[in-house]
Amino acid sequence: MSQLVSVNVGMPREAAWAGIGRTSIDKAPVAGPVEVGLLGLAGDQVSDTRHHGGVDQAVYAYAREDLDRWAVDLGQEVRDGQFAENLTTRGVEVTEAEVGERWRVGTTLLEVAYVRTPCNDFKSWMGRCGFDNRAWVKRFTLDGAPGAYLRVLAPGEVQAGDDVEVVHRPGHGVTIATMFRALHTEPALLPRLLEVDGLAAKARRKAEQYVAARA
Repeated sequence: MSQLVSVNVGMPREAAWAGIGRTSIDKAPVAGPVEVGLLGLAGDQVSDTRHHGGVDQAVYAYAREDLDRWAVDLGQEVRDGQFAENLTTRGVEVTEAEVGERWRVGTTLLEVAYVRTPCNDFKSWMGRCGFDNRAWVKRFTLDGAPGAYLRVLAPGEVQAGDDVEVVHRPGHGVTIATMFRALHTEPALLPRLLEVDGLAAKARRKAEQYVAARA
């Protein structure tokens, strides 16, 4: 069964260790229904609007199975929301989801749109939470399971225990894993991103620049 394990939200907090002096990375599970609008979840607010938020990064999903893998690697439990994900899923192919894939969750319709880029704030957060964060950005990148940013096509409500139903797959084969590798480790894959209808603007710019430089 594909379902939501947890719905997690967080508000900006002052943090001297964060790049801009505040962060919303500390997200905690909430009980009951949570409203989802076009820019994200009620009770959740972006701090660094340069790198986060907007319609292409409205909701962040991460698989419980991947958190469990990290728990083994890190030698301690990783709680729901630890990676700042809004939706902790189980039984959902997050890394192998196609970009443009659509999920029905609760009364919302969500679309897989973009990937997370690990940053120094993420590294600092993991260290402050007692995890081994040595070379964290590199380790997270090489692991290749970045989670998925989702667009909100139809606002509604979600809550822990909701089913996650894949209602559309575009069929082009460009997955979250493909996009992440193209953007971070294998630029030769960038032209493939242009096969995606409605490609996130950040990804389109990088792919078009790569193609133009080789024309």
